[in-house]
Amino acid sequence: MRIAIFGAGAIGGFLGVKLLQAGADVTFIARGAHLEAMRAQGVTLRSGGETVTVHPRCTSEPAEAGPQDYVFVTLKAHSLPVAAPQIAQLLGAETALVTGINGVPYWYFYGLDGPYRDRRVESVDPGGKLWELLPPSRVIGSVVYPAAEVVEPGVITHLDGDRITLGEPDGSKSPRVQALSKVMIQAGLKAPVRPRIRDELWVKLWGNLAFNPLSALTGATLERLATESDLRAVARTMMVEAQAVAEALGVRFLIGLDQRIQGTAEVGAHKTSMLQDLERGRPMEIDALLGAVVELGQLVGRPMPACELVLALVRERARQAGCYPSR
Repeated sequence: MRIAIFGAGAIGGFLGVKLLQAGADVTFIARGAHLEAMRAQGVTLRSGGETVTVHPRCTSEPAEAGPQDYVFVTLKAHSLPVAAPQIAQLLGAETALVTGINGVPYWYFYGLDGPYRDRRVESVDPGGKLWELLPPSRVIGSVVYPAAEVVEPGVITHLDGDRITLGEPDGSKSPRVQALSKVMIQAGLKAPVRPRIRDELWVKLWGNLAFNPLSALTGATLERLATESDLRAVARTMMVEAQAVAEALGVRFLIGLDQRIQGTAEVGAHKTSMLQDLERGRPMEIDALLGAVVELGQLVGRPMPACELVLALVRERARQAGCYPSR
């Protein structure tokens, strides 16, 4: 099985090492110092008290890898439009595209029964260019739970989690998704195939849409945002608004709102990825995590005053920090 990891940073690198150990033919596609270190010294993964070093094929040029059976895209959402032409070079006639990206995906409405079927989400796919370059018929949706970080170029520490949920947008248990699940399980990962992948996507997004922007605005950790009564109230209000939007689109939430918030509190004094990006001067995932949710709220006619307020504030905070470039 030929698998490319496009964006082989922390999560992509962790996944790639595990798949390589399971016997898959894996190509890491990366750039910069991390790529050079992987080429020279291999990829070192520290996980569960063990350290392993592997020597995969590494490149910055997708054309060198050629068509794949599966391409995992583990970029941040705002990087996808720029990377799409390169990703397209990895697609053969039957290549499946596995999108391990936070937030509302560009393919969200693909094949979805109802009045919005095949609608483009402008916040994450301006002009529908992703839809054309990376046809959603190729997509296997995924929800990624592991936490990892690149502690130095070529060295990845796996912090927690081993589940990556998979799902076809049409809910089918296709041969391609079942084959992928099998090899991921052989790699020591939990890889359940769900018929309603959007439900699970929303459970993760539910917290991210509130806690990430609030952390960027306040500098607070997840623990404080989820336990300080005034901050928790703001997050909860945003989540209530988002739940109404999701349910209007047919989503079923299998856990309660306060249970979701409590799960966030249990993560502890952790900085969200959006706060870390702000502190490091990197582009922030504002549109995928909150902008697209507000767009969906406008689409289904649900008021979202708290989400709209926080969205305006965090966009301006990012602009002032040079972390929200104009599109």
